[in-house]
Amino acid sequence: MADSARARKLSDRIQQIVAKMLDTKIKDPRLGFVTVTDVRVTGDLQHSTVFYTVLGDERARIDSAAALESAKGLIRSEVGKQVGIRLTPSVEFVLDAVPETAAHLEAALRQAAEHDAELARLRDGAQYAGDADPYKKPAEPDDEG
Repeated sequence: MADSARARKLSDRIQQIVAKMLDTKIKDPRLGFVTVTDVRVTGDLQHSTVFYTVLGDERARIDSAAALESAKGLIRSEVGKQVGIRLTPSVEFVLDAVPETAAHLEAALRQAAEHDAELARLRDGAQYAGDADPYKKPAEPDDEG
């Protein structure tokens, strides 16, 4: 089994190779503006997962996924040539969900900030419903005694 440092180096190299191929060699018209965000290689160096994002709408994502799937063999053979290890890892493309997650978190934070601002606005004009000090205190003894 390979050590994790070797798997990390291989994943970095695969990321560079795939990004360069998408930029220069893959001429599929369905391929949109694709960014390779991460590559993960299994410990035995047999399988690699390439995470990518696509700039555009849902149609651009679907078209780019189809283009990447059709270019998978060409990309794997180029990775095998450039990496030079005994067994070339298989290549799997997975759409990265980081941008959608980030947008969802930003929307939730924006909504929380608006809610906090509304509560602060309501708090400024608020008054107590009863006495300012609602706690009962023992009666003070009279000094007539």
